[in-house]
Amino acid sequence: MSNWIILSIGFLAQTLFSSRLIIQWLTSEKQKRVITPTLFWTLSLIASFLLFIYGYLRDDFAIMLGQSLTYYIYIRNLQLQNQWKTYHVSVQWILLLMPVFVIVFYFNNNEIDTVKLFKNEAIPLWLLILGIVSQVVFTLRFVYQWMYSEKHKESSLPFGFWALSLIGSLLILTYAIYRVDYVLLVGHSLGATIYIRNLLILKKQDA
Repeated sequence: MSNWIILSIGFLAQTLFSSRLIIQWLTSEKQKRVITPTLFWTLSLIASFLLFIYGYLRDDFAIMLGQSLTYYIYIRNLQLQNQWKTYHVSVQWILLLMPVFVIVFYFNNNEIDTVKLFKNEAIPLWLLILGIVSQVVFTLRFVYQWMYSEKHKESSLPFGFWALSLIGSLLILTYAIYRVDYVLLVGHSLGATIYIRNLLILKKQDA
């Protein structure tokens, strides 16, 4: 597949990720408190799937790992906001099974590609480790958010979510610079700015 198609998929995913943050940020600025609109989770779900595909096409295990860990958390938040049931049952099943289908199709298509992912000559071992650590930290924000939301029985984005987002984003920016990945570089540059702004809003909100 040509590079411009791969980059187009990556930039589309990052555009959707950035759009969700901008929508969340503008809504929060208007309400003077941190808000979690339903569209945030819908865009997250679509963007996560696209970025997973982008990671596979670039043979980038770190990206694939990060997206596979958060995909179903996005669905759970839609359930907590009572929006998941508004989707037609066929759409629900497609969204639930699509990641499994992709994994089975790509990784069990007559050959196992795990060696290719872990021994990519374009990514030195130390950089792969940095990428994995970055994605794990960035993913932990949604694990924390999910546990927090389950405890409070509502979908919300607490202070810890934004703090982990900022730390993970800065690590991924470092990875993107060494990896020369413009998709990650553009997406997380904007993201880091919005994470800082949400931390400031929360600090003022709790004051």
